[in-house]
Amino acid sequence: MFLPMSANDMEVALRLVAAGLAIGLGTIGPGIGVGLVVNAALQAIGRNPDTAGQVTVNMFLGIAFAEGLGIFALLISLLIGFKIL
Repeated sequence: MFLPMSANDMEVALRLVAAGLAIGLGTIGPGIGVGLVVNAALQAIGRNPDTAGQVTVNMFLGIAFAEGLGIFALLISLLIGFKIL
């Protein structure tokens, strides 16, 4: 048995689904990117331990840029969720 749903309830439900999809799909790429960056950095350090300092700095820069995309996805998700967009 279905309960009657107003247009406002449907809009809220769809907005929350869209916000969930925005953050979910928006963080898949940065998650994979961070994994690839750390993997490459660990392999480089394993092959040439003398360059660990330089590789670590570049690894953290790559992680920061990748996580920036995740933060943008969070921002868009919040904008959708709070009906600002």
